[in-house]
Amino acid sequence: MPLSWNEIRSRAHAFSHKWAGEDSERAEAQSFWNDFFAVFGIERRRVAIFEKQVQLDRAGEKLKHGRIDAFWKGMLLIEHKSRGADLDRAFFQAADYFDGIAERDLPRYILVSDFERFHLYDLEDDTEIEFRLADLAKRIKHFAFIAGYRTQVITPQNPVNIKAAERMGKLHDRLKASGYEGHPLEVLLVRLLFCLFAEDTGIFQPAGSFRIWLDERTAQDGSDLGPQLALFFQVLNTPDNRRSN
Repeated sequence: MPLSWNEIRSRAHAFSHKWAGEDSERAEAQSFWNDFFAVFGIERRRVAIFEKQVQLDRAGEKLKHGRIDAFWKGMLLIEHKSRGADLDRAFFQAADYFDGIAERDLPRYILVSDFERFHLYDLEDDTEIEFRLADLAKRIKHFAFIAGYRTQVITPQNPVNIKAAERMGKLHDRLKASGYEGHPLEVLLVRLLFCLFAEDTGIFQPAGSFRIWLDERTAQDGSDLGPQLALFFQVLNTPDNRRSN
């Protein structure tokens, strides 16, 4: 389960105090971001990688390779600069990397920082916030997606919910048409719904871990999805103290 907001705020205060005055991009940037993820109880290497190499394009012409400072597939791209750097320019540099990222891995958020200042861009909601390191604890809920929390407004007419229900219905019909029916089919759908719910509400940690598992542990064409899901459900049905690492 995610850390409580009180614990996260306490860690954010400690983080701000520890890193006040730092200014060397190369020497300390990775340690800075490792500590940043730890504020939320997340081990950075479980969700994000440093120095991801991408191909940069201009007008369809491949120019050179760039390196993303830190990248969490489908979630967050971080561009880090030395203290006092132009963070607006850093944002456009980060956006340039999108041409070299697979469509399904494009992040929702871009975060740029120079140790002292943070600019967080939500590309889905088209919003931006700016604040200083000392104010991190006050602005911490803007990073709920890292902690595994998610604010969601659900109404009976929410088109996202309607679309999800339609897709589950189509999945049911296709599986039934293939001969997979009855009680096993109903159990499978309930298990899938639980996984989607757990992913959305932060039961699965770190945030986005179910999607990451699907991306990295199953074939791209879906040919081994059934057996892999069966193994996944078997692990979920096994008590923690009886699971092999």
